[in-house]
Amino acid sequence: MKRRIITTGDGTHTVFLEDWNEYYHSKHGAIQESEHVFLQNGLYLFSNQSISVLEIGFGTGLNAFLTLLHAPGKSLQIKYTGIEAYPVQNQELAALNYARHVSAENASQLFKKIHEAPWESFAEVTKDFQLEKKQMFFQQLQYQDEFNLIYFDAFGARVQPELWTETIFKKMYEALKSKGVLVTYAAKGSVRRAMLSVGFSVEKLPGPPGKREMLRATKP
Repeated sequence: MKRRIITTGDGTHTVFLEDWNEYYHSKHGAIQESEHVFLQNGLYLFSNQSISVLEIGFGTGLNAFLTLLHAPGKSLQIKYTGIEAYPVQNQELAALNYARHVSAENASQLFKKIHEAPWESFAEVTKDFQLEKKQMFFQQLQYQDEFNLIYFDAFGARVQPELWTETIFKKMYEALKSKGVLVTYAAKGSVRRAMLSVGFSVEKLPGPPGKREMLRATKP
C-alpha cells in the first residue's frame, strides 16, 4: 500500500494511505485532533492517581507522546499499552515533526524513546510513564477489567468496518474497569448503537476542528 507523509492543517504531519484515501490523523490538524479527542475529553477526566491506558491503533505514537507530556501536569502515573497490527516504519517516524510543535525542551528525545522502546514488554520512558507496545490484531484482545481509559483510534469504518462492530466494542467494554471511559473521534450512528448494545453509556461531544461530533462511552 502506497504511503506518504503529508502536512495537516495545524502544520503537523500524518501518514496518508493513498490506496484507501485514509489518513492516520485528521487532515485538519494531527496534534489538535489528538489533544481534543483523547486528552481534553479523555485523559483530563483523571488526575492525582495511577491509571492504565489502552490505545487501539498506536500508529505514529502521537497519542502516547502527548499523553506522556501531559501526565505530570495532571499528577498522573500512567501505564500505557498501545496495540498496532502494522507498525509504522522507522524512516517514516524520523520524518514526523511532532516534537517541533510542542513546548517540552526534551520533546525530540522523548519521542525517540517511545519508538526505541521494545515491543511486547513494558519500558519506563519517564518516571510517570510506562509504555508497552504490542503488535497484534484488535480482534485478539482478551483483557478483563484492566484499563481506566481507552483511546479508540482505529482506521475509520469506511475502510475497516469490522473494527467498529458490537464484537469489538464488547472487547473494549470487558477491558475497562468499572467507570472506565472510551473516547474516539467517530460519531456514526452505527458506532454509537454498537457501543450501547454492549452496555456502554454513550454521549456525543463537540468534535475537533473539521468534525462536528465525537463519542465518549463510559462503563457503568
